[in-house]
Amino acid sequence: MKRAFALLRESLFTALAQPVASVVSIVMVAGMCATVLLTTGRTVGAEQTVIGSIDSAGTRSIVIHAEPGAGLKADVLNRIATVDGIEWAGAFSTAVDFTNVSIPDGTKVPVRLAWGANLSSLGITPDPALPNGTAWASPLALTQLGMPDKFGGIASTAGTNYPVVGVLRTPDYLTMLEPLVVIPESPDTHVDQEVSVLVVIASRPDLVAPVTQAVQSILAVDDPTKVTITTSEELATLRSLVQGQLGSFGNNLVLVIFALTAVLVAAILYGLVMLRRKDFGRRRALGATRGLIILLLLMQMAILSVIGTLLGTGLSIISLRITNDPLPSFSFLLALAILAVAVGIVAALLPAVAASRRDPLKELRVP
Repeated sequence: MKRAFALLRESLFTALAQPVASVVSIVMVAGMCATVLLTTGRTVGAEQTVIGSIDSAGTRSIVIHAEPGAGLKADVLNRIATVDGIEWAGAFSTAVDFTNVSIPDGTKVPVRLAWGANLSSLGITPDPALPNGTAWASPLALTQLGMPDKFGGIASTAGTNYPVVGVLRTPDYLTMLEPLVVIPESPDTHVDQEVSVLVVIASRPDLVAPVTQAVQSILAVDDPTKVTITTSEELATLRSLVQGQLGSFGNNLVLVIFALTAVLVAAILYGLVMLRRKDFGRRRALGATRGLIILLLLMQMAILSVIGTLLGTGLSIISLRITNDPLPSFSFLLALAILAVAVGIVAALLPAVAASRRDPLKELRVP
């Protein structure tokens, strides 16, 4: 530990003893990070914003509408559970109009039975203290029912009553059912009841097409002409195109910038080595090994690279904030910082090897 600290201190003092070369190295690395962030980073930020907008529309959703008499039953979820590549699936019965029991002449809101293995993703939390046959309503449905306190009772024209016990979260792929009120059913109850809407969410956008084919093959409906399947395959394709085109442009630009910076840093350090060749000769004559000299130079460049990376990244983020441009993700910033430091160290490797090979007798010879 003491030896490592001594090497670090020696590298720092060496960098401070050569302010011009150190400042130039810092500026080079900072300029590299700033250039990448203000070009590729801005592109990546825009790409992530566009993809986020596309994803918010539901690039992984498969919605199956079944007309009355189609024969689509709730037990289809048992067969869907055997298909790989599915993140979530839920089935909803035909809607029945209900009103607030306290406002019999109030706004009618459609209520559906709901089946699914993971209804908790909709905000439905199983509670043993709650009675069977409880209803959960979305904020829009609660507003139309006239329930500002987010609980109450609903009744149908046939006299069926249900208590509203919770607020339902409506994800993007269920907004077409709004205003939404559901009565969650156990996966093994009323499985022979017909389903009006079946929603399947693929794990990834590129799995939408194969998952659609797999789900379609196991629907087991009586009349396929009464079944309509709507997918987001076109959105998923658009997402892939946007990500592929913007990503390839950014990757090529980053490679060019990193390569150019590495060459310039290597040239600067090699010139520095030539100016300090007698110093390295003295170190060798005093017993310093080649490995020690290489390590000193690499640690020196690592310190300068870290400073340059922090400086360039910080100034670029401030600039992007001022211009209201989208920022890339934290993972992109972290990867850029690691690559910038790595480029600086790799660029210093050849000059460091050259410094370690200086002949002490030749360098210390007095003309």
